Amino acid sequence: MSDIPRDTRLDSTLALFRDGYRFIERGRSRHRSDIFETRLLLQRTLCLSGAEAARLFYDAQRFQRRGAAPRRLRKTLFGLGGVQDLDGEAHRSRKAMFMSLMSPQGLRRASELAEHHWRQAIQRWTRRERVVLFDEVEELLCRVACEWTGIPLPEAEVRLRTRQLAAMVDGSGGIGPRQWRARMARRRAEAWLASLVRHVRSGERAAPEGSALEAVAEYLGPEGRPLSPRVAAVELLNLLRPIVAVARFVVFEALALHEHPRGRAQLLDANDDDADERFVQEVRRFYPFFPFVAARVREGFTWKGYTFPRGRRVLLDLYGTNHDPRVWERPSDFQPDRFRHWDGSAFSFIPQGGGDPATGHRCPGERLTIALMKVSLRMLTRAMRYDVPAQDLRMRFNRFPPEPASRFVMSNVVSVLDEAERRIAGGGERTMLGGLTADTHAPGH
Repeated sequence: MSDIPRDTRLDSTLALFRDGYRFIERGRSRHRSDIFETRLLLQRTLCLSGAEAARLFYDAQRFQRRGAAPRRLRKTLFGLGGVQDLDGEAHRSRKAMFMSLMSPQGLRRASELAEHHWRQAIQRWTRRERVVLFDEVEELLCRVACEWTGIPLPEAEVRLRTRQLAAMVDGSGGIGPRQWRARMARRRAEAWLASLVRHVRSGERAAPEGSALEAVAEYLGPEGRPLSPRVAAVELLNLLRPIVAVARFVVFEALALHEHPRGRAQLLDANDDDADERFVQEVRRFYPFFPFVAARVREGFTWKGYTFPRGRRVLLDLYGTNHDPRVWERPSDFQPDRFRHWDGSAFSFIPQGGGDPATGHRCPGERLTIALMKVSLRMLTRAMRYDVPAQDLRMRFNRFPPEPASRFVMSNVVSVLDEAERRIAGGGERTMLGGLTADTHAPGH
């Protein structure tokens, strides 16, 4: 038996807020170990990092999710009673409902909706001097999310619902006003959707056939009972909120295109779906999204000579694992082509969790995230041109979740599709770029 390395500090909460996404990575380096113990909010906590540790962490026989996430996250990001806090048969049954919505047809429908709303947004942006991409894409994706799930969204409510969904994500790692706004947004959004579920169940409103609204409203758990309206609202938010959260990844795509112009050139030269996917995957690996995930030890066990006591809270380092030099050559470099030879491991690349999304706690909407990011990438590179004026694009790695300080400002937006149509009218040649009809000489930026 070996003693798990321990931090000497009485409590490391302040260090966590100081070091942010690099907290576990720095602890691993300090202790020269993929596992160490610390105290967070005075609670003894084991920190894990690396692909081998991720494989251990997603062993459902050894770890459970119930009671692991801090209450502040459950009150903002996850909601109480949602799928993230379930284990065993209850989790498998609820997860199956989510996975049923991620069919190829469902993903294709989401992509079509995203492309439609992107095209409309680009037309609006051409009439503005300045566009804050983050704000615009959050609203765009709120429209996509509601339409895809079958949830009615009157035009007068678009900004309200966008702000509520965005606040839950933004406030999940904040303190003070950010946290309070997130809690208030969740309460009001849950009330909105719980009322909608009641109306669907009473027959006052019809849910679109095959929609997520219908699936959640009609879902029966393993015991044969429907979800309470409040828990049904939580699960609907577990569909809406992550789609709006993809706006951060979209902004990271724009940031990568701006900061790594060689990657943009390679995309346009390749002009194929595989190249788009490699770029998207590298964005998900390279930029910080969620820092870590939590679980509790189900029953005591020993791993590599280390004892894991029953009930001990454990954090798995997502960001550090995605930047582990033992797996990723030159991990601090942005290199989409590294995914040409990636082995597809479910534990070395974990931006949205590890393991099997169908049965474990890996995000069921991961393929949806990738699909929406690919549409966004095509739009940013093939459907529009824009300038990036001087601005503060720095990100603080101790802000949960992170974002560029300026939220990525664009100016002089031009629709490449409009240009292509004018050229086609003049006899120019046309071709298909990722589903978009455009001139063969249309510029990418």
